[in-house]
Amino acid sequence: MITLLAPAGIPEVSPGDDLAALIAHALAGEGIGLEEGDVLVVTQKVVSKAEGRVVELASVTPGDQAREWAERWGKDARQVELVLRESAEVVRMAPGGLIISRTRHGFVCANAGVDLSNAPSEGVAVLLPLDPDASAERLRGQLVARGAGPLGVVVSDTFGRPWREGLVDVALGCAGFAPITDWRGTPDLTGRELQVTATATADQLAAAAGLLMRKDAGIPAVWVEGVALEGTGRVRDTLRAPAMDLFR
Repeated sequence: MITLLAPAGIPEVSPGDDLAALIAHALAGEGIGLEEGDVLVVTQKVVSKAEGRVVELASVTPGDQAREWAERWGKDARQVELVLRESAEVVRMAPGGLIISRTRHGFVCANAGVDLSNAPSEGVAVLLPLDPDASAERLRGQLVARGAGPLGVVVSDTFGRPWREGLVDVALGCAGFAPITDWRGTPDLTGRELQVTATATADQLAAAAGLLMRKDAGIPAVWVEGVALEGTGRVRDTLRAPAMDLFR
């Protein structure tokens, strides 16, 4: 059995807050003790806020390209400027002004992850963490220092998919386990040796937690129990090289 629980009581997070302390307090209030093998899935938004990855749009001066695109599509030029700054490559621009870009991390997503929803206040944008894997490892270490057993941590965000409608939560960073479970060389149910199967475990955990992390629910963290964790690794190492991307 796999159990998911969304603890209540995690307050609004501000730059400089001790996110581990806030989460640990909320978990204790629910009687949850993070044990060995448990996983904590945390939204990118609260990680970014705690790390100070927030920008007031009033402080942004748009460049020529940002102003041109914003005027064409009726967008805020300051937000467009932030998207361009956070992008290593603009992959596509869709009608309506949606920018699909590759971030400096290597993620291909809408608007380079720049988001104004659930921001600290009006006119403030939240950016992706500089290094989500490091963020996950740091949070994991702080929770273990507070008495949690060896556990896994996933930093998640909501992404669209180029070949399907709808959004799904995926892992931006992880710590304490391998983000991919490699089944190659093992037999399937009928005894046939698997040749290519590698399961995106970190993404599956993020997607499962996303069922509880509705945009209007104010739930930034989900505790998962009952998952067999193995190995170590980083989400960054799972990103497919652009030369191997068959969809571009």
